[in-house]
Amino acid sequence: MSHLVAILAYDRLCTFEFGCAVEVFALNRSELGVEWYRHVICGIEPSPLWAMGGIQVQASYGLEVLLDADTIVIPGWRDANEVPPQNLLDALRAAHLRGVRICSICSGVFVLAHAGILTSKRVTTHWRYAEALAAQFPDLIVDASALYIDQDSVITSAGSAAGLDMLLHIVRQDYGAKVSNQVAQRLVMSPHRDGGQAQFIPRPMPVSKINGIAKLMDWLQENLALPHTIESMARQAHISSRTLQRQFKDSTGLTPIEWLIQERIAFAKELLESKAQLTIDQVAELAGFGSTESLRRHFRIHGIPTPTRYRYQFRHVG
Repeated sequence: MSHLVAILAYDRLCTFEFGCAVEVFALNRSELGVEWYRHVICGIEPSPLWAMGGIQVQASYGLEVLLDADTIVIPGWRDANEVPPQNLLDALRAAHLRGVRICSICSGVFVLAHAGILTSKRVTTHWRYAEALAAQFPDLIVDASALYIDQDSVITSAGSAAGLDMLLHIVRQDYGAKVSNQVAQRLVMSPHRDGGQAQFIPRPMPVSKINGIAKLMDWLQENLALPHTIESMARQAHISSRTLQRQFKDSTGLTPIEWLIQERIAFAKELLESKAQLTIDQVAELAGFGSTESLRRHFRIHGIPTPTRYRYQFRHVG
């Protein structure tokens, strides 16, 4: 029989993540010329289940179906601070011991962590949950930069749309690149996205406007193309270098140089998205990187596609 995918459903279900799994595994894909997955919706609680947006889901199966599953998908979890039901955790542990492939989207990683099957593994989740995940489960290696991570039959993905990247990865594993690319084409998405989720994390803003640091930030944002050092920034703020670094850390959680680089990257991205007439060299100069090579290097360090690739992606959206 074909590969059986069990998609979990629960009260206060994450509708988008659930929809991603249904879209990939439940649609009729006879045009692919392969025996496609079978799927079941597995309710961890009695139906009907309420999903975000006021949608009701009627699950035809309970946890007993996990005994026959080849792949289990956890499409998010309703509350990162809520311990999942014990019977679900037991069922997931048993499935893991049988070698079943288990994958989570976004906050679904908390369910796997509570089940105890992620110990010492490298995992990811939505960048908003990464700090909380690492604090709750210090034995995990949390990588907030990855779109998805595949380790020992357990796959975790970042938030929302990154779940689709992970699910296409699963299709690629099972059916090869040609079929995966066809599915991606039908979904009107790239079969493989460059970079990681770091490129989507908002820049940190000052938590307080202490000691003129916010005023300095405003000035730096208006003068990104100029060369800046710790000493020159301290002079601009009329404080010592040591005080600058301490107050910057207190205000943003970053050093002045780290913050400056993030602002330059953000400005470079804006130019690439909106100023098609500018060359990459000009973008690098206006953003304060000085050279295209420096711009590329900082994009690479921060998990962002090359400047040329980044511009291409945004010019070909839709």
